[in-house]
Amino acid sequence: MAPVTPTVYFNGAFVSKDEVRISPDDRGFLFADGLYEVARSYGGRFFELDAHLHRLASGLAALEIHGVEAHALGGVFTTLLGLNGLDGADATVYAQVTRGAAPRTHWFPTTPVPPTVYAECKPFAPRGDPQVGIAVITVPDIRWSRCDIKAVALLPNCLANQRAHAAGALEAIFIRDGVAIEATSSSFFAVVDGEVRTAPASNYILPSISRAVVLRLCDEAGLPHRETPVFAEDLTRATELFLASTTLEVMPVVQVDGWPVREAIPGPVATRLHEMFRAAATRRA
Repeated sequence: MAPVTPTVYFNGAFVSKDEVRISPDDRGFLFADGLYEVARSYGGRFFELDAHLHRLASGLAALEIHGVEAHALGGVFTTLLGLNGLDGADATVYAQVTRGAAPRTHWFPTTPVPPTVYAECKPFAPRGDPQVGIAVITVPDIRWSRCDIKAVALLPNCLANQRAHAAGALEAIFIRDGVAIEATSSSFFAVVDGEVRTAPASNYILPSISRAVVLRLCDEAGLPHRETPVFAEDLTRATELFLASTTLEVMPVVQVDGWPVREAIPGPVATRLHEMFRAAATRRA
């Protein structure tokens, strides 16, 4: 049996994915002039969807991309699940908005053009096992200074993540000015001196939805926590390291640059936060 072509959303319509045509003049193609968002459903219902759409709206405002009502995409996401037979499943929805197709200039189109809006959904495919943990490497942060915008310009992230995969690791931690700030597609946490630490919010890190959830769960659990620099030199003395993202949830790190963390076994803080994260996500689902 031939595989079923998924139904996607493209510029106001639900169509077969093989019907989608992107103009070669699209500024997302030419300049990476656009944003993206990834939301996850548990049992057919989304977790923290409003927060994801609010972040998308903030990014659109920052890039001055007009003509898209970010919060209206929530209904699109739900419809996509149903059209693809995923309305009762764990799935992810990827959405991307670019400035649209216009003659190639480094300035924005003089005459406004409609933005290009695309979204697709897929069954959720887990990466890593929280009961086992993952390996990561560290890399210098060579990205631009507006990492707080979830832009599609991810080449530095891709290069770093490829280095991680070539080294047999799942993720790479960016080091900027001696501080471990975040991973290529997830937030980074360390337990140092009995305290959960993560880099303070700034233009150098993404305002991660999962990061906010973890900090909230630390409050609920009474776990000491603080937004403060995690220095690269602290990685060797941290009692636990872990990542958080929409697709990883809370994932213990058991190896960094080839050396073990906690004898290469997940620690109690990350394990507890993972359980709480799952409970919160599935409770809302």
